Amino acid sequence: MSWGEVLSLLSVWDLGALAFLFVSAMLIGWHIEHPPKRRVSVTKLMAQYRRDWLVAFAARDVRIFDSQILATLRQGTSFFASTCILAIGGVLALVGNTDPLTGIAEELTAEHRSQFFWQIKLLVVVLFLTAAFLRFVWANRVFGYCAVVMASVANLGEDHEVGEDAMDRARRAGELNIRAAVNFNRGLRAMYFALGSLAWILGPIPLIIATCVTLWVVWSREFASIPRDILMR
Repeated sequence: MSWGEVLSLLSVWDLGALAFLFVSAMLIGWHIEHPPKRRVSVTKLMAQYRRDWLVAFAARDVRIFDSQILATLRQGTSFFASTCILAIGGVLALVGNTDPLTGIAEELTAEHRSQFFWQIKLLVVVLFLTAAFLRFVWANRVFGYCAVVMASVANLGEDHEVGEDAMDRARRAGELNIRAAVNFNRGLRAMYFALGSLAWILGPIPLIIATCVTLWVVWSREFASIPRDILMR
């Protein structure tokens, strides 16, 4: 089937709602990672705490606590990557047999469409879940880089002072930690929008509404949440 035939299955409202979904996902991500100075995002606030953590790490003799924190962060990325794989498998299984979905969707929307029409809508969900999986895998790997750089930070000398080389490596580890967290957050946002894109099964208007709700959830957690207020104190 050609692209022209694919597009012929979608109405102008469908294409507009789909464009709104993808543009919204990109813009909210850019806004979170490049927030205005007057209202900083949680992601930016936590980045500074991560830098401070690795600077403090360099001045500690016993670093078991730090390794446990990093292991916990890596476990989080592994958990969500595994969750994405399971979700992708479930959606792809549904793509291969849309009969259960078609019956429910046609009852709710009163639309009688071809099987391929519903498969297109499910593939959008797969696209977001795949993007999330790749982000989580990369975040896990960058946390691994961070762990290696942290391990290369020399212990305190006899004068209990942090050497310049040790502090430089600690700062590099901090920046790696931040990059891993950025990709982890991108993966989470992709999962949010994957859930929102499921509303397209009900039609373009539900998709637009679901996208707006997803935008609000993502924005509020970064710019208007209680944890942000705590970090700002």
